Amino acid sequence: MKQNWLNDWRLLLLACLTLGLAPYAPEPHIWGKIRWVAGGAKGMAPMDWFDLVLHGTPWVLLGIWALRKVFKQLA
Repeated sequence: MKQNWLNDWRLLLLACLTLGLAPYAPEPHIWGKIRWVAGGAKGMAPMDWFDLVLHGTPWVLLGIWALRKVFKQLA
């Protein structure tokens, strides 16, 4: 059976640790974007929003995978 890459937790984790956190110094890029949005997102250009989506997508996919596993165990 062909495995769907969205169900492979190792690939999702790798995406989170690379694309989701890069660049790492001085802080993970996604963390800076989240703080910027939490602070009111003043001065954010469309490119900054795209950057937030780009770096946040692996984390969202990993969260969806985890929720599906939890609810599958409960059912």
